[in-house]
Amino acid sequence: MLYIGCTQVQRQRANETMREWWVQVGLLAVPLLAAYLHIPPPQLSPALHSWKTSGKFFTYKGLRIFYQDSVGVVGSPEIVVLLHGFPTSSYDWYKIWEGLTLRFHRVIALDFLGFGFSDKPRPHQYSIFEQASIVESLLRHLGLQNRRINLLSHDYGDIVAQELLYRYKQNRSGRLTIKSLCLSNGGKIALVSQKHIKNNLLMNFFVFSRGLTPVFGPYTRPTESELWDMWAGIRNNDGNLVIDSLLQYINQRKKFRRRWVGALASVTIPIHFIYGPLDPINPYPEFLELYRKTLPRSTVSILDDHISHYPQLEDPMGFLNAYMGFINSF
Repeated sequence: MLYIGCTQVQRQRANETMREWWVQVGLLAVPLLAAYLHIPPPQLSPALHSWKTSGKFFTYKGLRIFYQDSVGVVGSPEIVVLLHGFPTSSYDWYKIWEGLTLRFHRVIALDFLGFGFSDKPRPHQYSIFEQASIVESLLRHLGLQNRRINLLSHDYGDIVAQELLYRYKQNRSGRLTIKSLCLSNGGKIALVSQKHIKNNLLMNFFVFSRGLTPVFGPYTRPTESELWDMWAGIRNNDGNLVIDSLLQYINQRKKFRRRWVGALASVTIPIHFIYGPLDPINPYPEFLELYRKTLPRSTVSILDDHISHYPQLEDPMGFLNAYMGFINSF
């Protein structure tokens, strides 16, 4: 009995010590967290500042959405809408923007809700369905709801494009009329889950750059200034605090796989896929084999073997040539 009593006393003391330790950790963590939350976002580089000032905002259900809208070839009826990936923004398209304006009358891109210069509400239930509705709302805002639209998408944007395609297939009133769809390096058929950006409330530039750099090819990795531009877009409007909420799209992709893959497989519009084969998120050749098996009608452009997950940034000329070859084929 004495032995048991001593053990109980020791346990009680140990529990008290543990509680005191956790209190001390909490007292230390609170000011550190407060300091982190008040770290100002990095200043915009001249190029990123120019991208922002040349863009515009429209309002979707009280939320400000940033977009770019450039007029290109005069007299052409062609319109292309660009849908960016996770966790970056419409700025992903800047290297091919001018080239697109030489082919299309209107070149349009937006920052999805929670990304780039758009609002980043919290708490908020971010969803692919809402992002697709925002794209539709933008085109209504621009008076283009009745025009035939070419969609060009990457990564997260691929899934938004699939939802838009599903709505188009259902012939729902007010939906986009899609002329063609070009996808690029996204987990469209749930072959793998996206892990290059971890759920991390306290993410900083160092964590971000170490997480994102490996999804670029060894010879095409972004410079430090380019990484800072990406990080500045994330930090704008405290976007680092909504990353966990945005990542719910991975669960949505799994849950609605049949809806979105079914839309791809059943429509008759031209579909193309531009692929950087060194992509660790969509590994070669497994991903490409599954893609071709699922979508045998889709055409595919495979870029050089050292190009990875961000082909429009890593090989803009190769990407642009592949896309123009697709657009000019029908």
